[in-house]
Amino acid sequence: MTIIETLAGEALRQLVRGSKDYPPLLMELRDAPDTLYAVGDPDTLHLPAIAIVGSRNPTSGGRDNAFHFARHLAATGFVIVSGLAEGIDAAAHEGALAVGGRTVAVLGHGLDQIYPASNGALAERILKDGALVSEYSVGTPPRRGHFPQRNRIISGLCLGTLVVEAARRSGSLITARTAGEQGREVFAIPGSIHNPMSRGCHQLIRQGARLVETADDILSELAPLVAGLMENADDAGYATTTDEQDEDYVRLVDALGFDPQTPEELAAKTGLTIEQVSSMLLILELQERIESLPGGAYSKLGS
Repeated sequence: MTIIETLAGEALRQLVRGSKDYPPLLMELRDAPDTLYAVGDPDTLHLPAIAIVGSRNPTSGGRDNAFHFARHLAATGFVIVSGLAEGIDAAAHEGALAVGGRTVAVLGHGLDQIYPASNGALAERILKDGALVSEYSVGTPPRRGHFPQRNRIISGLCLGTLVVEAARRSGSLITARTAGEQGREVFAIPGSIHNPMSRGCHQLIRQGARLVETADDILSELAPLVAGLMENADDAGYATTTDEQDEDYVRLVDALGFDPQTPEELAAKTGLTIEQVSSMLLILELQERIESLPGGAYSKLGS
């Protein structure tokens, strides 16, 4: 089955601004689209997210950074948002999928097609546990002017935007600029002064973007913002509660104990997926019921 046939079989959702289903962070924007089209799991759009963007022609090191940052952040429960382009975008989506995490691709055309076509298989994998979204109706072709316009949605869905590699004039810097204008955090990875793909990141850092060397640098900055978002999502009726009657949470907390354990060990003990465990651990940590330890392990906090 081709990706076009897969999309044809998916239920197309129209998320209307002002409705419960509309992404809450995006609704804050003055220029948010009145209608957002989505296929896949639209509830993904209500979870804490970070955008990862960069060059379509990155160095191998830049591609690896995008993959590993996305993998680490997705493992802690963040949704990874990007634009399905070649290069950094694709690596970010792949990093999230590698740990069974969720990822969202924002497209610059209607949802009856995939551009570039070479990322069709990646789009199919994203649909299983994430979503494809666009402000453009079915039948709208990819046009050059659509992609800078869609960048405000990439940043608008997220608490922050990470730029991995970018030239001084690139679409990624547009995304970073819109993130700053939206009041969202902007992060940039520094690189060699001899690498032209690092110059955009260095420019952002000079302009006030946060220099990051590890994914934990991002987590420490976004943790307070995540708590507020999760509270709002819970008020709206989305599944973010850790109520003691929630059997999955009871099972996870019982399995955790006070000795360090990794998400993989907890998944094996509880029968939950890595994705479920990682998301639940993030919420429990924000509620100060557990603590994260070196090596990606977790344990209960003492009373």
